[in-house]
Amino acid sequence: MSELDKAGALLAQLPADEKKQGLPPVHSWSPPFCGHIDMRIARDGTWYYQGTPIARPAMVRLFSTILRKDEDSYVLVTPVEKVGIRVDDAPFVATECDVLGEGKHQVLRFTTQVGDMVEASAEHPFRVVLDPVSQEPSPYILVRDNLEALIHRNVFYRLVEVAVTERRSDEVWLGLWSHGTFFPIDKQD
Repeated sequence: MSELDKAGALLAQLPADEKKQGLPPVHSWSPPFCGHIDMRIARDGTWYYQGTPIARPAMVRLFSTILRKDEDSYVLVTPVEKVGIRVDDAPFVATECDVLGEGKHQVLRFTTQVGDMVEASAEHPFRVVLDPVSQEPSPYILVRDNLEALIHRNVFYRLVEVAVTERRSDEVWLGLWSHGTFFPIDKQD
């Protein structure tokens, strides 16, 4: 049996009612660690198995529902076992963003490459990390349980177009509002 078949077998172990109701309660499962499999999520959100992209979006979506981050490692987990996988940056990529409303009443609704939808808020913060050498921004949104989505460059450029400046503690910041929370992007001079 190939490792991908084994990973598919992990999915088959989920109770039927959990498969139907969306996301399984992976945070509450404590199965034994069974080692690493040759699965990787690239920075662009492509899932690979043994160096080959997984071509079936439904399979990727299923795997994404049993993904969990334990400290600094990523695992696929079921009630009876968990296996480690590699993630180059963030496990998800926000490929779309709807901007609803404006100003302090604005809502930013992101959609990931696997179909998850999340609105930036205090519970789902938006953040930007600057590369210390190139100063290139990498924006992220928390999707669920320590799992973030890297915001696609095109989406980020569109967001910068609707960004506003706000004074915070005697500093002026360029940022975005969503659900009444201001998310800073860059300090203005």
